[in-house]
Amino acid sequence: MKSERSISELYADATRAALLGLGVNLALGIAKLVGGLVGSSFALIADAVNSLGDVVTTVVVLLALRVAQRPADAEHPYGHTRAEGIAASNVAVLIIISAMVVGWEAIQRLSHPHAVPPMWTLWLAGANIVIKEGLYRYKIKVGKRTGSGAMIANAWDHRSDALCALAVLLGLLAIRLGGPRFIWADEAASLVVMGAIIWSGVQLFRTSASDLMDVQADPELVERIRAAARQVKDVRDVETLWVRKSGLEFFADIHIEVDQHLTVAAGHRIGHEVKDRLLRDFPRLRDVLVHLEPYPHLHDDT
Repeated sequence: MKSERSISELYADATRAALLGLGVNLALGIAKLVGGLVGSSFALIADAVNSLGDVVTTVVVLLALRVAQRPADAEHPYGHTRAEGIAASNVAVLIIISAMVVGWEAIQRLSHPHAVPPMWTLWLAGANIVIKEGLYRYKIKVGKRTGSGAMIANAWDHRSDALCALAVLLGLLAIRLGGPRFIWADEAASLVVMGAIIWSGVQLFRTSASDLMDVQADPELVERIRAAARQVKDVRDVETLWVRKSGLEFFADIHIEVDQHLTVAAGHRIGHEVKDRLLRDFPRLRDVLVHLEPYPHLHDDT
């Protein structure tokens, strides 16, 4: 079995990937905003809002990652790992609202004549596709390497952005080839972009809200933890195992079955061995709560 990476390494990887995305999205957002304003392309402006929205999201995620790494204190005995989920859910709402506002503006502009965007706007949209697809490929690797669902979701957000940029390119191309009678294609492309942004925002909100609702961790991880606990000497079986995600980390509650004739001290020792084993083998576990059950397990039939 491959060795687990330390939680500090996971946070470092996630932070580096987020910083790269921040720089690229900021540069793309400014370039597309200027290009859209100068080139009279509302689709580019809409796509710029998408990139600048990603900048805001990334800044919030970076702050949340920083807060999440703070140690537990008297007011937060379970640590601050939920900061990521709280930040993500609030940003998701902001993204959805901003996309709706821009989408409404695009609908208003459908019947308004405006200049045909110049040829260089196509090159800007094409470059955006290449850059966003490159970010997707980079972050999907980081997400799989760190086991971060948030990073994988962020990678797919870049793939969504690449598809949005493709819609913008096709809209601008339609105008260049068809002339003024296809001027509506620019706003139509911006509506496709806004639809994709809203979809991404909804998915982000569902994911972050799910984490805040203490959803059970991935079945594969749960089974690996169960198997590791069973390997501890004198553990007869694992009766119950709950593993909940909190940011990049996890909390586990496990009920182990031990010989019912053991002393309290002996059972306590086994419980500590289980906890130590799990924390050592799974660095993403922030804490493990071990409960002892008698073996053979006594069922109350009354």
